[in-house]
Amino acid sequence: MPVVKEFTLTMDDRPGTLGKICRALADRNVNIIAAQSFPSSGKSLARVVFDDPTKARSVLDNERATYTETDVVKVNLANRPGELARAAQKLGDASININHLYCGIEPNSNAPLVIFGVAEVGKATPLLEQAASAAGGRG
Repeated sequence: MPVVKEFTLTMDDRPGTLGKICRALADRNVNIIAAQSFPSSGKSLARVVFDDPTKARSVLDNERATYTETDVVKVNLANRPGELARAAQKLGDASININHLYCGIEPNSNAPLVIFGVAEVGKATPLLEQAASAAGGRG
């Protein structure tokens, strides 16, 4: 189960802003594997995980995008009732708070994945690996 880079972009909350950034990424063959976007204080925030963070960083810099990077945990959970509950409970039992989560698709297999934003990535990773293994998922 990899720890991956999540980019949080801060953009103007206007039509076309996200599309412009996504077009620039697509033109450089950067694939978005998971994303979440929402308004915040008159701006738009987008959390994004890319297949190639180095190339994505270059594109975002060329577009003069405002962003931060942080480590998050990417986990594959089986698509059946209770799997997210199992993973969330493992984190809760270890007193690890889930700051945010969202879904995406594995680039090579199109398998669903969940991105967990937690303060203690190193502590959360083995717990989520256990949850994925118990669920028959892959990390």
